[in-house]
Amino acid sequence: MTDKRPEAIETEIEQLVRKLNEHGHRYHVLDAPIISDAEYDRLYRRLLHLETAHGIILPDSPTQRIGAVPLERFDKVRHAEPMLSLENAFSRNEIIDFDKRLKRLLRTDGEIEYTVEPKYDGLAIELSYRKGVLWLASTRGDGYEGEDVTGNIRTIRTVPLKLEHPENIPEEIDIRGEVFMDIAEFEELNKERRQAGEQPFANPRNAAAGSVRQLDSAVTARRKLHLACYGIGACRGALFANQNAFIQWLKAARFPVPAVMHTVTGIDAALAVMADIEAHRSTFSFETDGAVIKVNDFSIQKTLGTKTREPRWAIAYKFAAQRGTTRINAITARVGRTGVITPVAELEPVQIGGVIVSNSSLHNWDEISRKDIRIGDTVIVERAGDVIPHVIAVLKESRTGDEKPFPVPQTCPACGGFVVREEGEVAVRCVALDCPAQMREKIIHFASRGGMDIEGLGEKNVELLHEHALIRHFADIYALSKDDIMRLPRFGEKSARNLVDAIHASMNTTLSRFLYALGIPQVGEYAAKLVARNFENLQSLYRVTPARLLAIHQIGGKTAGALAGFFQDEGNLRVLDRMLKLGLRLSNPDFAASRHAVRPLDGLTFVVTGTLPKPRQEVEEVIAQNGGHVSSTVSKSTSYVLAGENPGSKLHKARTLGIPVIGYPDLLRILKPKPAQQKLFS
Repeated sequence: MTDKRPEAIETEIEQLVRKLNEHGHRYHVLDAPIISDAEYDRLYRRLLHLETAHGIILPDSPTQRIGAVPLERFDKVRHAEPMLSLENAFSRNEIIDFDKRLKRLLRTDGEIEYTVEPKYDGLAIELSYRKGVLWLASTRGDGYEGEDVTGNIRTIRTVPLKLEHPENIPEEIDIRGEVFMDIAEFEELNKERRQAGEQPFANPRNAAAGSVRQLDSAVTARRKLHLACYGIGACRGALFANQNAFIQWLKAARFPVPAVMHTVTGIDAALAVMADIEAHRSTFSFETDGAVIKVNDFSIQKTLGTKTREPRWAIAYKFAAQRGTTRINAITARVGRTGVITPVAELEPVQIGGVIVSNSSLHNWDEISRKDIRIGDTVIVERAGDVIPHVIAVLKESRTGDEKPFPVPQTCPACGGFVVREEGEVAVRCVALDCPAQMREKIIHFASRGGMDIEGLGEKNVELLHEHALIRHFADIYALSKDDIMRLPRFGEKSARNLVDAIHASMNTTLSRFLYALGIPQVGEYAAKLVARNFENLQSLYRVTPARLLAIHQIGGKTAGALAGFFQDEGNLRVLDRMLKLGLRLSNPDFAASRHAVRPLDGLTFVVTGTLPKPRQEVEEVIAQNGGHVSSTVSKSTSYVLAGENPGSKLHKARTLGIPVIGYPDLLRILKPKPAQQKLFS
């Protein structure tokens, strides 16, 4: 297949992208797939192979939904038109008053045509398309200025990366909508977090908002987020008569729209739809906290205008929350994979909205202190959105004097290890390397492809080894024998030998990869490389101080504190020494390179955009090898934007900020490649 002419390869890539996007729309939006998962995976792998081999990546390729390089922060962006909030109503009378007010402003006695839809309890997002391509996605923020979360939004399967419409694609259009998480998927996510000992999310809205605002978009990509589009911002090149026509256009353009939307005449009909939505709220797959009523006609909307922060032509009716009163029998501390310790209230069982509630996360000790929550307290518990219970208030007048505070633990409740709380952080964390509550998930991360890359030591086999007490922490991996493994279910002599060989192969690795594999909080792959460039070997990190780490350019206070806490724990050092005695050998090419003469890209930050003559990953690796740092977002700290063909929104942002834009030949001139690099840059 590789002997195809370039134009034939481009045509095949275009066809694959079109097919995959069509099948993705059918699966994720219409819930009506027409091919099997296996066939979809075959087409996807073919596309990925062609893109990697030829460096041709279309802006709407489904391969661009997997996440990008972690960000250091989100850039601020200004909305072309303000994203206003909605006025809230809490009774039928307030809705009737809303209708009377509009008639008075319009000087009419006639009935007004409205649309009614569920109010999604998620995170408001604006999607900006230019010439049919998604170039920017931003949060609502304060309504006038939000944050650039384009990389994260691109990972959501229901977001069109390129507009497909049979007739009408505007030159520019900003689409408003809500990012949310389905209730079942939210509960599964929290189940996984509890099993890992991590702090669960309070509700689907928090989960969706936290996922969208992840600095690492790979994390967002792993979360099952959805989108419902319902509004329009700035638009050039198209006209819509009313909300109903706009929703029909969204459907035709493959946007997901609200699950229910009715167009009715008169406020009584609108109230009837609103009541029906409230009566059926428990049947929706998503969390809804109300219903939204809008004037349908866009020309009437324009006549009515806006108040300071709210449109006059729309209102949100908020459903009543479901609450109950009960007693906190006990508070326990649970340890998550990353060592975060979460307080959990054990409640006297109480029925709220048809469900028996017996537990509630208290989130962290700052929350306990703010609400003055004590063991034995009588509390009001709310099931926000009918899903996750949380304590909203303490009935202090019910106290008898026997209630007891629950202090911040000084040692880990699972292992008795060292507990730290970084300045400015709410999380209390156990940093012991051999903490059993954290170990299973830590070992999975340790053996992962980005870590020690131990083939065959995935989640199921780690669980199996852990259940049979063959591994308790990292060092035990390197003491495993073929006979140990053969005693386990599913293993024969060949599979056991393969796993042992993979373990032995992983014993020769680099210091930076090993540091990342350890799973130290705040230490990703880039931070691990920064540390490796400044310390010759593993032992030189033993008992390192935060001040020494802070002296490294781009290492911040949180990372320095986490690293110092890890390498000052004597238990951790004993485990590391045991691994070295078992044969772990760590080279450190990063340190050797940093001792040489100044590299051509030292101190420079690059953002790469568009299609380059060589695969992007290879180019980014060479930038890093020559001292540069590759970021996924353009900001004032960006040194250069390296732009190829079809560069997209990053080029526009660079020009707006006055960031120098260079092409591929310019990079070659800066690097003046050595013979060893000629193959890449030829």
